[in-house]
Amino acid sequence: MRPSRRAVITTATAAAVSATSTASAAQRRRRLRTGFERLAQDGYSLLDGQKVGIVTNPTGITRDARHIVDVMHADTRVGLTAVFGPEHGFRGTAQAGGSEGRHDDPATGLPVYDTYLKSGRALADIFTASGVDTVVFDIQDVGARFYTYIWTLYDCMEAAQLAGKRFVVLDRPNPVTGRAALGPVLHKEFATFVGRQPVSQAHGMTVAELARLFNEEFLTEAVTLETVTMSGWRRSDFYDASGLPWVPPSPNMPTPETALVYSGTCLFEGTNLSEGRGTTRPFELLGAEGVDRRWAAAANELALPGVRFREAYFAPTFSKFQGKTIGGVQVHVHDRAAFDPVRTGIALLVTAKQVWSGFAWRPDNWIDKLTGSTRVRTMIDAGADTDDVVAGWQGDLAAFRRTRRTYLLYR
Repeated sequence: MRPSRRAVITTATAAAVSATSTASAAQRRRRLRTGFERLAQDGYSLLDGQKVGIVTNPTGITRDARHIVDVMHADTRVGLTAVFGPEHGFRGTAQAGGSEGRHDDPATGLPVYDTYLKSGRALADIFTASGVDTVVFDIQDVGARFYTYIWTLYDCMEAAQLAGKRFVVLDRPNPVTGRAALGPVLHKEFATFVGRQPVSQAHGMTVAELARLFNEEFLTEAVTLETVTMSGWRRSDFYDASGLPWVPPSPNMPTPETALVYSGTCLFEGTNLSEGRGTTRPFELLGAEGVDRRWAAAANELALPGVRFREAYFAPTFSKFQGKTIGGVQVHVHDRAAFDPVRTGIALLVTAKQVWSGFAWRPDNWIDKLTGSTRVRTMIDAGADTDDVVAGWQGDLAAFRRTRRTYLLYR
């Protein structure tokens, strides 16, 4: 392991009211400041004299909901000369699997380069052509290995190294807390854009922490890395503790509640059931033609911590079963501190297969890319229950947790 690079670390009613007031006062005392807020507060000194390009999307906003590109472009202290857009695009106009292409931003006139599905030398050439000295990254993640923005981070770090560029990561909160890493760890032979490296399914890290991990453990050659940390964030904080506005990081991530379940229920992308795309509750609504009340009943019998399941019927407006009324479940998290999204996702797969004869994996075995190996699929096919499947990844997870611990920046 290479030595760490420098990171900028830089009566009942009355009682209830009192407790709420105390909690609110404590939160005000430790108001969260994002990496961008701290960078701006310091007069952008970290970027002084640099031609700057930024990898961002609609989530790159200030506390008062202004986009940081607009803010930086208007500030003479910053030499912002380029923007790099990920999947869905810089302004977020594209659906899943799409991007905005190369264009000039109408609001600022800045050139916007498309990074989606580009990596290695091809992406390095884009950084070189842009003429920037420093590449900045500021995108809100949701805490799941298969959410592509963390691999945009990885690819951009690798490309910046190849192009000889400095790389700065502005940190934002993990919206589902940073308490624990959960779920199976990717096996390298299953590496794709939904998982480049051996990271657990719910990583429990911030993007700055992931950047440090990537730089020391996975990149062939380390990039010159700076991380601007948050202040006022604790690992146990959910997104609503941040006081920040929520901007959907992608079209099917409309709320922080979506992010809460996503690292488990996104596994249904690897099946013939709908994962709720085309509804107002993607990843909380799951179903298919022929599924009925038995699925919710079977899932509730497991008494999984922090969650209940409601028999539900819905008609997706796009994606699987478009325009058809289908049956399934709605996932209702009632105790988010106790809720384990990955275990819940596995339990829903197991029970769906038990109660619905039409259950099938996607023909391309996409489930293996999402879980990081063949283990989950083959165990469920062999009749394993939830406990058996979860037990199967504990060795890999324990090893990842030990590695992860080295790169954590917050308590």
